Amino acid sequence: MSQGGATVCEAANPQDQGWAWMVLLAAVLLQGLTLGFPSCIGVFFTDLQHEFQASNSETSWFPSIMVAVLYGGGPLCSILVKRFGCRFAVMLGGLLSGVGMVSSSFCKSISQLYLTAGLITGLGSCFSFQAGVTVLGYYFVRWRTLVNAMASTGVSLGFTLWPLLSQYLLDEMGWRNTFLIFGGILLNCCVCGAIMRPVQLASGSPLQSPKPAEEPGRRAEGAQLSNGASSPHPKLQQQTRRTACFQMLQKYLAFDIFCQNKGYQIYTIGVTWMMMGFALPHVYLVPYAIQNGVEERRAALLISIIGFINIFIRPLTGLLSGHRVFTGRRIYLFSLAVLLCGLSNFICVISAEFSMLIIYCVILSIAMSGIGALTFQVLMDVVEMDRFSSALGLFTILESITLLIGPPLTGFLVDITRDFHYVFYNSSFFLISAALFMMLSFCALEKKNKLKEASKVPLDNSSRYQYNEMPTEPQSESQSPPAVVYITSI
Repeated sequence: MSQGGATVCEAANPQDQGWAWMVLLAAVLLQGLTLGFPSCIGVFFTDLQHEFQASNSETSWFPSIMVAVLYGGGPLCSILVKRFGCRFAVMLGGLLSGVGMVSSSFCKSISQLYLTAGLITGLGSCFSFQAGVTVLGYYFVRWRTLVNAMASTGVSLGFTLWPLLSQYLLDEMGWRNTFLIFGGILLNCCVCGAIMRPVQLASGSPLQSPKPAEEPGRRAEGAQLSNGASSPHPKLQQQTRRTACFQMLQKYLAFDIFCQNKGYQIYTIGVTWMMMGFALPHVYLVPYAIQNGVEERRAALLISIIGFINIFIRPLTGLLSGHRVFTGRRIYLFSLAVLLCGLSNFICVISAEFSMLIIYCVILSIAMSGIGALTFQVLMDVVEMDRFSSALGLFTILESITLLIGPPLTGFLVDITRDFHYVFYNSSFFLISAALFMMLSFCALEKKNKLKEASKVPLDNSSRYQYNEMPTEPQSESQSPPAVVYITSI
């Protein structure tokens, strides 16, 4: 069996049938094991604080690094997939995740956890999740939209089961042994990866990812080396390398789209700002409930309630947003979901009773379902599909930066004030301001475009500056899907 995108499987695997459904099952498990895993970290927050005598800010760096690397490692995973294929990336990710959590069980300081559970496990989860989603694009053509929606239910299952399992194991054997067991559980990502055999069309020609040598920069470099015989000019060689580096950045981090496409610019800034407050309840809800007298088992149940409701609401939200009534208006539906998410935090400020926290989790889960179902659909609306992969690369990296710094900064504020209410004040501030910014900015952008159209002023590349629906033709079975298209879930 050869390496890379040109790997051929042992037997023919026709798309949309047979073994493809086993791959879908593996993808559901992968999303539960990877994206769902950070939801349980809040269960260990208080124990880790006592074990390492760490502040709220110091302890919150651990889940922040994990989530930031999980979201921001997309371009690195893209290179890995193009070089070795999806199956290798998923299995490598499972190995890294397992090793990271096993190593975490032996940590002697909170800073060691940043490296083991934060960086290593986060990077492994990134490889497994994103490569697992990518392989679905190869196995499914006709049912691709439905399959991606079904695969995303794994996230909700993970949100439901991980906190319950974590609390049970924590009570029975402590956090160190629990992390050791988690390492073994995450190694099951390798089993899921083994199921994801490279696809071969019924015609006998395998679906291939473009080889690294086929990239424009590499072709140019190869041409220069071959034409320059044994000793190419040093300045020319250096210029060729710079060109190749620029083209790679252009491919995976679309700065040109950010500068030229006003819709993408507004949306990226809005979501990046939103992420400063989006993750705060997931990190601090359990310690907040415990501090206010809620039993630990019941506090862990709160996160599971969020995940359980997501299982049912997220697919319904996706179906609703696909209705033609919302064509061209999904950004406003997304902004309303962000606004509801921000407003729901005031429930925790009013009361920390368990019954009120349940109401909070129900409302938060409904809002989260809308955000999760619409985030990348809106991105597809504002960016041409042929540049979606590169636009997503910059989008997720900026997300990861604010996901990294948001919880520790809020933890620092809690350490100073000794008041957990600032968690929810901060979260509401970032979410509400982001929702209003996106809503008002897109409204102003649409009015501006309508005025230009009314005055019939010619615009160069006008489609880039407008927020419109960009329907794409469905791919036929003879066409290969994009080499790497990453869909992350929130």
